[in-house]
Amino acid sequence: MGSAGLSRLHGLFAVYKPPGLKWKHLRDTVELQLLKGLNARKPPAPKQRVRFLLGPMEGSEEKELTLTATSVPSFINHPLVLGVGHGCRLLTDMYNAHLTKDYTVRGLLGKATDDFREDGRLVEKTTYDHVTREKLDRILAVIQGSHQKALVMYSNLDLKTQEAYEMAVRGLIRPMNKSPMLITGIRCLYFAPPEFLLEVQCMHETQKELRKLVHEIGLELKTTAVCTQVRRTRDGFFTLDSALLRTQWDLTNIQDAIRAATPQVAAELEKSLSPGLDTKQLPSPGWSWDSQGPSSTLGLERGAGQ
Repeated sequence: MGSAGLSRLHGLFAVYKPPGLKWKHLRDTVELQLLKGLNARKPPAPKQRVRFLLGPMEGSEEKELTLTATSVPSFINHPLVLGVGHGCRLLTDMYNAHLTKDYTVRGLLGKATDDFREDGRLVEKTTYDHVTREKLDRILAVIQGSHQKALVMYSNLDLKTQEAYEMAVRGLIRPMNKSPMLITGIRCLYFAPPEFLLEVQCMHETQKELRKLVHEIGLELKTTAVCTQVRRTRDGFFTLDSALLRTQWDLTNIQDAIRAATPQVAAELEKSLSPGLDTKQLPSPGWSWDSQGPSSTLGLERGAGQ
């Protein structure tokens, strides 16, 4: 495998995860395609280095030893490919930046299940004729307002400082420790009872929490609701437009995707990680990191809907 090919495998890239495809299978597939692409390339000739070997003097019958210069192959620049190089560190930076993600979440009014899924065990059926778009919008506004207050609390910022005020105006306030799911924006895109479609911008979420959000919205509307679909449309600075389709999971496309994303990754991480450096931080209320963040060697973020 050429050093030029390896040198271009340092960075982050996004892939589109088809519905139903398990995260581990996706990662293993991408790894296999990378290895196939690298191994298919003609390996460069090993570099030579000079080494002095101890041996008998040529043409001498006496047992005298001398140093002979010879060339031997050097394998120091033939590493094993285990990931996307420095992209693993960038993935940790991306995790620590607490970037938001965008989702579209579909809901269905009139039923409740044990796991908030449409195909879960039915717990209750209710009427929903009284639910209107206006009522739903009011509930969503209340949810967004309460979560914005929580975001300020978990950021541990002293909002009396100028730096904190400027961060708030620029929308760069982030929690300084692990927190529950925080919603920074939520709105209804489509409403045709019993179906509705939400756009949710959030951080520190899980798929189950997003499904539970639909359930809680149903309760606030004096009815019930289940989640029929969760689809991630943006992960930090990666969108669906930049995600590689399954037919593009090969060495060349991945290298091109890394090269295209590198400037934006650097700019966005600098913007997200640097604003709070000079900002006065209040003592943490006791939250501690109970997880180590993403550990994928390929720099892939787990998608929703697994």
